[in-house]
Amino acid sequence: MPDVRKWTAGLRRLIARRREPVVVQTLRSAFAATIAYVVALRLSPEPAPLTSPLTALLVVQVTFYATLTNGIRRVNAVVAGVVVAIIFSLLVGLTWWSLALLIVSALTVGHLVRVHEYVVEVAISAMLVLGVTTVGFTAWARIVETLIGAITGMACNLLLPPPVWVDEAGRSIDGLARKVRQLMLRMGEEAAGAVPWQQAAERLHEARRMDHDIIEVDASLRQAEDSLRLNPRVKEGLLHRVVLRTGLDTLEICTVVLRVMARSFTDLAKARGGRELFPPPIGATVQQVLSEVADAVVSFAVLVTTDLSANAESAEARLTAELHTAAATRDRLAEQIKQEIGSDWANWQLMGAVLAEVSRIIDEMDTEHRSRRLLEELDRVSRQQRARLPRMNRLRERLGVQEDLWRNRTGAGGRSR
Repeated sequence: MPDVRKWTAGLRRLIARRREPVVVQTLRSAFAATIAYVVALRLSPEPAPLTSPLTALLVVQVTFYATLTNGIRRVNAVVAGVVVAIIFSLLVGLTWWSLALLIVSALTVGHLVRVHEYVVEVAISAMLVLGVTTVGFTAWARIVETLIGAITGMACNLLLPPPVWVDEAGRSIDGLARKVRQLMLRMGEEAAGAVPWQQAAERLHEARRMDHDIIEVDASLRQAEDSLRLNPRVKEGLLHRVVLRTGLDTLEICTVVLRVMARSFTDLAKARGGRELFPPPIGATVQQVLSEVADAVVSFAVLVTTDLSANAESAEARLTAELHTAAATRDRLAEQIKQEIGSDWANWQLMGAVLAEVSRIIDEMDTEHRSRRLLEELDRVSRQQRARLPRMNRLRERLGVQEDLWRNRTGAGGRSR
């Protein structure tokens, strides 16, 4: 009986994973490569047209935007390489010096036609075609197989839309926020007691190491942004991209300010020489305000990664309440520091710096500040799109699409407040 339960639980976990982006992408790639090979067997003159499934495998990327761009670039790269090979076969044939000249010419042509990461593919195609006796036959076969693979890969994205990686990016942002919270809580606990400067310096090193976490979250967010572009399953992709990107920008600013605060704690620990980091009443208040700000950081991440719905409104209300509570504690801390400075001027700069850093984090997560930031970013992206695609913008205005977009943006700004 226990074996049956374990087997059932394992089966349930496997079924639950069927919708994960990695699983979906694996199945899409295998399906596209197989279909491309079957089609190429009927249309290509080659007995084993493996170029077609290879192209489909490379073209079917994790996002529709990447699939489209990679398909166009790969076809251009193969065609350019075949053309270079035909020219060389007519003029010089294959020798050691012509091979070197062929590679240089193919790589140069690859940069000229802007195939980006497929520059090497131009040289590979040229060498493969030039190295056979029937150049025309092989050149035609390679072009046909590449076109079959590219078309099959792009068609699979229409029939089997690529996964949207927004949830993965959301989990990355949430993980970063929770790391910031844990560090704030540890710093708050140390602020309420005596701490050697070496221990305070360790918190500074932890804050500096968060730069690596931000790089990883940024990579995950870039993948999510690409998955929203030209994806038929996604509505308001621009709004989702801007919400996630501005949210990460805010968290990055908070980590920078936290690093500065950790440096202030380290300097204060050195200056106080083994005594309490802050005088007793001030230390307890610093611990309280850091705990409240830490909770607000997690609530901010929840707001950023939640759909614009009733859940987002509840997350916004919770964040507003937590920021209000933290601001009240911050004001009480300011009064305590003011009284302490009145009786003892020692280390007043460092205490004032800690107060300023707490205020900066609270202000960065303020909902009104975020609303303005969202609208500014939406306006900036819209201006870039209008400048890049003026004809498409005029068509949208004629069809009334632009007015709908502006209504959506205004609604998003209102909800973020």
